[in-house]
Amino acid sequence: MALTGTTSNHFKYQLASKEIDLENDDLKVIFMNDTFTFNKDNHATLGDVTGSQLASEYGYTQNDLILSGCVLTEDDANDRAILEASDLSLTASGGNIGPSNGVVFFDDTVSDNTIIGAAEFASAYTITDGLTFILKDISIVVS
Repeated sequence: MALTGTTSNHFKYQLASKEIDLENDDLKVIFMNDTFTFNKDNHATLGDVTGSQLASEYGYTQNDLILSGCVLTEDDANDRAILEASDLSLTASGGNIGPSNGVVFFDDTVSDNTIIGAAEFASAYTITDGLTFILKDISIVVS
């Protein structure tokens, strides 16, 4: 499944203001409904997107998926920093989860719950009851 990633402008500001510590803050992932489209200018905080988040049901709980194993590296060859995180899995139980157009990453440590960015799926995806969805090779690129 192809993903398109975009960072929010507010995240860039919060990073430059030293409000965000990518390696040590609690970074979370939320699944969005199939009508959601990320806007890097208008989607600055969790409150800006909460109404488009999937409901807590069938194994998905809102604001509960935490990125783990976060490692920040400097990539001088490509002039950027990269935060890599462990794979994240979500299993549907008792019903289907979705459809979802993608996920939003946010920082749960800062007071405004800054949105880091979004990864949008090529098309809406439903996690069928009994199956597990895995976000693999999670990387957030800051350039």
